[in-house]
Amino acid sequence: QVQLVESGGGLVQAGGSLGLSCAASRSIISFVAMAWYRQAPGKQRELVAIITSGSSTNYADSVKGRFTISRDNAKNTVYLQMSSLKPEDTAVYYCNAKMPPRDFWGQGTQVTVSS
Repeated sequence: QVQLVESGGGLVQAGGSLGLSCAASRSIISFVAMAWYRQAPGKQRELVAIITSGSSTNYADSVKGRFTISRDNAKNTVYLQMSSLKPEDTAVYYCNAKMPPRDFWGQGTQVTVSS
């Protein structure tokens, strides 16, 4: 088991930047990967960015070049730095830890981008 606590969400104007953090209750080294997902109203949850235990990263096409995922194993924390934000980035952002066959989720943090 692990608890994941997201922070850093809020309201930002289009074109602005915001950073999210996900603090885990235990070491994240043992997880195959850590990821950020988001869910907008009326839409399915979608993968935004993922970082493996070896620090390989992958991004949704919609955020490539604008978002950066990183991890600090010493702090058991994963980050999502978001820049050039667009109104369509508005969603609840969820931290995810992968240990197949299980997925662990945080409670989510709201990001709202105003136009």
